[in-house]
Amino acid sequence: MLENVKRYGMEMSRDQCRAARALLKMTQRQLAKAAGVGVSTVMNYELGTRRNVTPEMIQSIRIALELAGVMFDGNGGVKLRKGRK
Repeated sequence: MLENVKRYGMEMSRDQCRAARALLKMTQRQLAKAAGVGVSTVMNYELGTRRNVTPEMIQSIRIALELAGVMFDGNGGVKLRKGRK
């Protein structure tokens, strides 16, 4: 399954997740709600303490962040989407 995440460009590092939340001024609780995952999933993923975060969870988190207004550049960077209000 992780191969599908990488193949479709849905890979996201813990650092990118934290950076995206910071840019959006979004709490872990807000992100968890938007992604439909538990707060502990977001917290443990960002800390690297949870090994069983599924590719689907990562995809849900990334999509929630993108819908909130960030872009992942493919080189490990994150930025706010232009025209975001």
